[in-house]
Amino acid sequence: MFDKIFSSQAFAEMLEIVKNEFLFATWETVYVTVVSTAFAIILGLPLGVLLVVGEKNGVLPLPKGFMHVLNVVINLLRSVPFLILMIMAFPLARAIVGTAVGTTASIVPLVIASFPFVARLVEGSLREVNPNIIEAAQSMGASPMRIIVKVMIPESVPSLISNITIAITTVLSYSAMSGIIGGGGLGKIAINYGYYRYKYLIMLAAVILLVALVQIFQSIGTRLATKSDKRLKR
Repeated sequence: MFDKIFSSQAFAEMLEIVKNEFLFATWETVYVTVVSTAFAIILGLPLGVLLVVGEKNGVLPLPKGFMHVLNVVINLLRSVPFLILMIMAFPLARAIVGTAVGTTASIVPLVIASFPFVARLVEGSLREVNPNIIEAAQSMGASPMRIIVKVMIPESVPSLISNITIAITTVLSYSAMSGIIGGGGLGKIAINYGYYRYKYLIMLAAVILLVALVQIFQSIGTRLATKSDKRLKR
């Protein structure tokens, strides 16, 4: 078995696929990951802010019933396995992009799966803000919106960047699974060649490239978080 996997013919096939398909597949993976994470941040950031400021002792208390529903919806979406969520999102993807399969269509379930995760990450980042700073802003008569925009978010930027890095690497792993429903990228290559055709060497090459992308995103995120941390500049 191993002789066939690592045979000269298998290596030749892998090199051919790498040369002809991997560049475009890598672009598709990066495109889907970045776009999905961007939409997840657009939806998840305000929800994460509401989870913190809307509490009873928050800077902008909201009705208890609303906060309960918000928490339940976020927890519910986070608890659904991504593979099942992809299938459930078929009608919505078809309504938005005109098809339920393909690279662009895979963005829809990726956003649905990731924005509740981003909301919780944002919530955690905002909770790390020193409450004394918020109290000082309140004592100076700052409005809730000004406290959120000028105090809470700026003070939590390093943590937000670190958590967004976690989110983008998570979306990257989800994007690999989208190959099951016809989504493009490295996940599609790994599934089509490694799973359906038993060409494990090609699958291994795709996995190695996915790991490399994770390392690149993680390195960029860590560097940005370090540069934005005011405590390290003192």
